[in-house]
Amino acid sequence: MLKTAVLMAGLTALLMLAGQALGGHGGMMIALMMALGMNFFTYWFSDSIALSMGGAREVQTQEAPDLHRLVGGLAARAGLPKPRVCIVEQQTPNAFATGRDPEHAAVAVTTGLMRLLNQEELAGVLAHELGHIKNRDILTSSIAATMAGAISSLATMAQWSLIFGGGRSDEDSSGGLAGSLLMMLIAPLAATLIQLAISRGREYQADATGAAICGNPHSLASALQRLESANRQLPMDVNPATAQMYIVNPLSAGQIANLFSTHPPIQERIRRLMSASR
Repeated sequence: MLKTAVLMAGLTALLMLAGQALGGHGGMMIALMMALGMNFFTYWFSDSIALSMGGAREVQTQEAPDLHRLVGGLAARAGLPKPRVCIVEQQTPNAFATGRDPEHAAVAVTTGLMRLLNQEELAGVLAHELGHIKNRDILTSSIAATMAGAISSLATMAQWSLIFGGGRSDEDSSGGLAGSLLMMLIAPLAATLIQLAISRGREYQADATGAAICGNPHSLASALQRLESANRQLPMDVNPATAQMYIVNPLSAGQIANLFSTHPPIQERIRRLMSASR
């Protein structure tokens, strides 16, 4: 938790520095207000935004009784309220969870996931997603993604400002041209790396929590191996900004470099799960 708090503070500082590079002290304060506003908006609407972007629809018990029964049983074992259950009509097997807290959470699975995995593996995947809910990972990741996007937008604004000769006068400049150029190049990269550090750490933690919830680390490890292979063969057509939501990276290797992957290496995740079971 301390590491995540430090990383989130780093994102806020980057956003303020980006605002300062564009508009001096006033720009820095505007950027701070932006950060507060985005955090407030993300807190209240992260679940509906994520479900909409993921193409998920909520299903009732009578429509998917077995899935509801499995989610309800795992949630009870985890000491959580039963989250809403959603399905994504997608051949590629994958899953994600969303919600600002356990009382306002949802889990979503693709139709491909339910066809590919056996019952124990499906339980492992759902337990992993409940682990995210239990650890309150989703809100943190959503805020990180929103702030990283804002920093990139400010960098783009700075680029166009320089192209068209905008910006502040020399007397009012705290960094001048060099500061703007540095912000354009470094800030988005740093924001992305911070976001990825948050996302990767949370995946390891959700794996461990999920294994404890389902009581079978082997089932989750097996599911991860099968999901990784399937997503390489049939990547999902999703916005890269939402890739961090899913249990395995839904994008192909050609779409995103390993350095900038939102997920830690599958083999390392499997190794940790298997080590924990000994």
